[in-house]
Amino acid sequence: MHFFSNHSNSKINFLSILLSLMPISFIAGNMIININIIFILLVSLFFYGKKIFQFNYLLLDKLIIIYFLLIIFTGFYNYYFFDLENVNSYIISPTKSLLFLKYLILYLIIRFLVSNGLISLKLFFISCALSSVFVSLDIFYQFYNGKDIFGLETIGIGRKLSGPFGDELIAGSFIQRFSLFAFFVFPIFFSKYSNKISKFLIPILFVIFLLGIILSGNRMPMILFIFSIFLILLLQKQTRKFFIPFIIIFCVIFSILFNFNVEVRTNFKNLNKQLTTMSTLILSGDYNNYNNTSYLREFSSFYETWLMNKYIGGGIKNFRFYCHHRPKIEKNAKFICNMHPHNYYLEILTETGIVGFGLISIIFLILLYKTFYKKYFTNTSIKDNNLIIPFIFLFIVEIFPIKSTGSFFTTGNSTYLFLIMGILVGLLSKDNILKKKG
Repeated sequence: MHFFSNHSNSKINFLSILLSLMPISFIAGNMIININIIFILLVSLFFYGKKIFQFNYLLLDKLIIIYFLLIIFTGFYNYYFFDLENVNSYIISPTKSLLFLKYLILYLIIRFLVSNGLISLKLFFISCALSSVFVSLDIFYQFYNGKDIFGLETIGIGRKLSGPFGDELIAGSFIQRFSLFAFFVFPIFFSKYSNKISKFLIPILFVIFLLGIILSGNRMPMILFIFSIFLILLLQKQTRKFFIPFIIIFCVIFSILFNFNVEVRTNFKNLNKQLTTMSTLILSGDYNNYNNTSYLREFSSFYETWLMNKYIGGGIKNFRFYCHHRPKIEKNAKFICNMHPHNYYLEILTETGIVGFGLISIIFLILLYKTFYKKYFTNTSIKDNNLIIPFIFLFIVEIFPIKSTGSFFTTGNSTYLFLIMGILVGLLSKDNILKKKG
């Protein structure tokens, strides 16, 4: 039974506009992301009040809530009971843990709005598409002029381009995260014109996004972008005919840029060198070798830090403090610690322990099963829901375990992940894919 049969279109439109501002907020920075989140939360609570939290909580919802309670518990526990000399004075775990609750509320509100049809995703798709095109074109402009349309200059020798992100080299990551929606705008929301426009527009968009990611210098986002496109072309019957053309386009574009652009060639040669070095040192078990790449040294620094609080972790955003106090640390080494271990799962282990790692792994596996498996390998109603496709593959890419990442608990990453999860669970609930018991 629908919760609200006579809700006003004005409420839906207003909330849809706020949601559509999210990709633009990512360009504007963390402060604008937080302001946008606050507006979504306050407006939703003003419109629907306590009804937002009175739906039937699924097992998945309960596990997510338990994970956030663990974050609060470990934050308070480590602040008051884990005595480490000269550390507690600048760790404010309880405050950080409580503030992190806004992502739980964001998840619950988005999940509620989507599952009850109280928000439209059309504007969100269009905004993601236009924002991704804008960032890509801005990178092109910066590539040719040495500065972007806002006057932000190329950083360093130009191996990486930041576009509108200034000194943050995350343009490629932004394109990878939001560009996928562009390929679904016409097929889902303008199906009447889709056949005429999509066969020309989609290849053009693919070229624009691919060029933007490669020129940004962000190598992992390029790999993840190609991986997500590859999965969609392989699994979607309607798109399999485009598989070979897209592979050819990718090979041609990458070959041209690799052979005729020094920065691109240097960037990907360095990637190949790093991967080769990492593979050799991993196989030999020599993680502390001075020839190790910075990423592998960062990965390896997590282990002894995790052992300090291995069951419930050291509290979110505390790796940067505890890492410097881990046993057997080489004080004279060139590399000691970073802000986080550059991998979601290693960070989750060190900051929420085995318990948190187990919880988040179960949450991810349940959601993968209910989306990816139900969509492509079983005969359920979700099979015909194309709206959910980009969210499924972006979720898969976001939680992919073997990749370097930013911190799991930062504003950008947490907002993105719990927003995607809220929409996914909302769409599943709307289609009655998730059972209400549990």
